[in-house]
Amino acid sequence: MYAIIRAGGKQAKVQEGDVLSVERIKDTDTVSFTPLLIRADDGTVISDPAILGTSTVTAEVLGASAGPKVDIFKYKNKTGYRRRQGHRQKYTTIKVTSIAMPGGKKAAKPKATKAEADSAKVPAAAMKPAAAKKPAAAKKPAAAKKPAAPKAASEKTADKAAKPAAAKSDTTDKE
Repeated sequence: MYAIIRAGGKQAKVQEGDVLSVERIKDTDTVSFTPLLIRADDGTVISDPAILGTSTVTAEVLGASAGPKVDIFKYKNKTGYRRRQGHRQKYTTIKVTSIAMPGGKKAAKPKATKAEADSAKVPAAAMKPAAAKKPAAAKKPAAAKKPAAPKAASEKTADKAAKPAAAKSDTTDKE
């Protein structure tokens, strides 16, 4: 079983017995963390905030240490501006002693929902899908119409002559 914890703004994957350095923790003998995620030995993963809120990862403090020295030097040319500064991060070494689930249980498999239980009772023959109908969009489009053959020159002149005659007849009917 392992857990993901948050310590000092960073996350760490821990198991029982792990020794790791986290950012400085005030003087205490034991420390407890609220896990962000737990993975049990049987492979189940617990990420439910309600369960994780009651779970704890307990660790004992082994000692304090300091990280490497970081030198900071600021310099500007031709002005006499020089500043020296340094930083050394403080760390606390901890040893994980236990990962406790609510009720003292190890991670359990989630229970099946009512819908899953009902589907297990239905025979396999009833679970077969019905024959799917083709959607309307899948139908073949109508055959495209062929363009009409070009008209002969004599037909074009006959059409032009017929149009003014039809226009005259429309105006005479209205009077």
